[in-house]
Amino acid sequence: MSQVERTGRWPGRVDVPLAAVLLIIGLGGTHPAARRQDLTVPPPGYLLVAIAALGLLFWRVRPLWSLAITTTATMIYLVAGYAFGPILFSQVAAIFGAALWLPLRRAVIAIGAVVAAALIVAGTDIALREAGWSGFGATSVAALLAWVIIPAAIGIAIRSRREATVEVRAARARRAVSEERLRLAQEVHDVAGHGFAVIAMQAGVALRVLDRDPDAARAALQGIREASREALSGLRAEVEALRMGSDAPRRPRSGLVDLPALAQRIRATGLPVTLSTPEFTVELPADVDHAAYRIVQEALTNVLRHAGPGASAQVDVAIRGDALRVTVRDDGRARTVAEAAPGSGQGIEGMRHRAASVGGTLSAGPAPEGGFLVQASLPLAPVDRRAATDGGSAVESGA
Repeated sequence: MSQVERTGRWPGRVDVPLAAVLLIIGLGGTHPAARRQDLTVPPPGYLLVAIAALGLLFWRVRPLWSLAITTTATMIYLVAGYAFGPILFSQVAAIFGAALWLPLRRAVIAIGAVVAAALIVAGTDIALREAGWSGFGATSVAALLAWVIIPAAIGIAIRSRREATVEVRAARARRAVSEERLRLAQEVHDVAGHGFAVIAMQAGVALRVLDRDPDAARAALQGIREASREALSGLRAEVEALRMGSDAPRRPRSGLVDLPALAQRIRATGLPVTLSTPEFTVELPADVDHAAYRIVQEALTNVLRHAGPGASAQVDVAIRGDALRVTVRDDGRARTVAEAAPGSGQGIEGMRHRAASVGGTLSAGPAPEGGFLVQASLPLAPVDRRAATDGGSAVESGA
């Protein structure tokens, strides 16, 4: 990336205010400074002061040019033995600009060249004074180097802080994108997994009763049609969100109000579902409402897949203290987590992630009385999303 691209400045733009201020200070302050040192500055000295200040016209656009012009004028001024004065302010600004705007390696090389030039000037001053020339007075090498090293250090420090800030913002942006992709992936998994499970179960029902009970087969096929429509609609919305990003229209997210319809779809597959969701006296946070629905949906989907024939499920949702408690229990044959979710276990891990995303916890394992039990506790108070996500490893692992 070019220097102009980094600074956001066009090549034709110059730093007139900075150069003008330093020019006024230099021309107006050199005479008083020389008088306090019992010295005089002839016209060539003022010309060098003006050149040093005007070199800062390119302070941001071409910081290396500014450093070269200003440093050359300042060193000639000092070697000539003129009085110390405001010309050093121009030198400090040029060094600071180079440290701030140049790439770090080039800045170090350029400032190192200035330090070398300062040492040469100091050595020249000593030689000239030994030859009878006045040199540039009582300055020491340490004082001369301080005018170079201090502004360079400040410029590099500010530049490092600025770059670190930019990197942190970029990392946050990348993390936001990654979290959004994970959210979309989880949504797609839940929508597709549930839809396919319902379709598969209802297709099995239709095949079993096709010959002896055409009406039941027709009802199962209608259930397949509704489940496929809902799954396709959900997938289309998530894919559109992935394609368009933040500009995608948001459809209303599912919540606990949709649990009766969910239970009805599950019952249509032949799995009895008992639903206990009392009327809530407080409005649930939208993210908690959605997470609770998805946890119930995934838990019932797992029951469909793994509980076996003759199983039933019970869903209880209630507010206990400052948290929403979600319990899904079945009396199927699954005895372990592996039996309940063989393979990758993405369903249970997905439910844990749902709970952790809102600051909650989830446990999943065999129920004491048989079957399988999923329990989630979702806090109703707002939580720090990043802290909740980072703390996901602390979620209960279940049995």
